[in-house]
Amino acid sequence: MVDPVAFFNTQFKRQIESKEFALNPFEQAALPYMKGRVLDMGCGLGNLALEAGRRGCEVLAVDASVAAVERIKRDAAVSNVLVHPVTADLGSYEILENYDTVVSIGLLMFFPRDKALTLLGALQDHVKEGGCGIVNVLIEGTTYLDMFLDGHYTLFGREELEQSFAGWKILLSRHDTFDAPGGKSKVFSTVIARKPFPTLQ
Repeated sequence: MVDPVAFFNTQFKRQIESKEFALNPFEQAALPYMKGRVLDMGCGLGNLALEAGRRGCEVLAVDASVAAVERIKRDAAVSNVLVHPVTADLGSYEILENYDTVVSIGLLMFFPRDKALTLLGALQDHVKEGGCGIVNVLIEGTTYLDMFLDGHYTLFGREELEQSFAGWKILLSRHDTFDAPGGKSKVFSTVIARKPFPTLQ
């Protein structure tokens, strides 16, 4: 078990040095749904945020990794895109505005359950009516746990993420399984949903 921030900061430095900036499968799935003002919570290296910026979105990209945020600043300046990176403790970061798109890929599982669910609710609350929420988490069935601190992670139930978007229009819901070191596996749930407009009384 390791400190996740240190784990990913080291990984991001290696990826920056080797220029590994291709979108992962979850980012590829998310990109077509990203419109307008975007919050990318737990943006990692910023590959998705920068590509959304190139396509005309204005993106607030938040991550705990200093290496990742510095990379995003450099590339956003070179590309002249409206991507604003912020270094923050993701567990205590306060979302102050509403967004057309809120995306969080591979973040919520790094918190104990109560905190993970609170953060999920906050992300959903800050999606504008008619906007999209895009969330990806690890779920039960995952056996690779080396990137977690003891007791500080959550594996969501298989259908739990989709069920949390009850009342929204589900645009995409899928499960993906990937091999991991040591013969173990990672099982993901990804949900993309549109927030409804209030009904007229």
